[in-house]
Amino acid sequence: MPAERIAKRLARSGVCSRREAEKLIEQGRITVNGDIISSPALNVEDKDKILVDGEPLPKKEAPRLWLYHKTKGTICTDAKKNPHLPRLMSIGRLDYNSEGLLLLTNSGALAHYLELPQTGWIRRYKVRVHGHPTERKLKNLENGIEIDGVTYGSIKATIETTETKSANRWITVSLKEGKNQEIRKVMKHLGYAVNRLMRISYGAFQLGKLEERMVEEVPEKTLKEQFGKKWETFF
Repeated sequence: MPAERIAKRLARSGVCSRREAEKLIEQGRITVNGDIISSPALNVEDKDKILVDGEPLPKKEAPRLWLYHKTKGTICTDAKKNPHLPRLMSIGRLDYNSEGLLLLTNSGALAHYLELPQTGWIRRYKVRVHGHPTERKLKNLENGIEIDGVTYGSIKATIETTETKSANRWITVSLKEGKNQEIRKVMKHLGYAVNRLMRISYGAFQLGKLEERMVEEVPEKTLKEQFGKKWETFF
């Protein structure tokens, strides 16, 4: 295999994500051929001896992916406490008060790929807001919006319920990027408080009928079908 950045190599090993790798390097916890490194831009080869906190990288495993039904009032790390699962990292985020589909993987490379907005994987949510948003207001979100100096990309939102007696409305929201509490902040900016938020799909992967707090592994055959030739690059 040709030389690659140390951060990418660490992510592919499943030790951490690329972002986490940069932090480990800053903390002086990574050595290459006996030397503590200080830059995530360092290129390494298979012959190089890489240690994390004095321990060699684990043997490379095939990338795996799990679906987890997160409940409101729990944190993302709860799914990773299952003793029958390997070390996992979450793909994207769901805050404490959000629920629904969370993807988990043992592959930093796969996690990095699926989190990139450029990849084009759509995240879909069912969102309940207090108030009566209009189609016109929601349509404007497709052009992106800037709030408090933060730019949010195109968001597609459609009203699902039109019952006039209720103080709330359900809307479906789709986006390619999930910045910190993006949907809550955007809806608040429009004047609508979010009182329930559930992710129902992430790209081709659906929450479906997966029960709360349950974890289900995606078959390797399905992964190969979804990623095609790209699948080989995650090893």
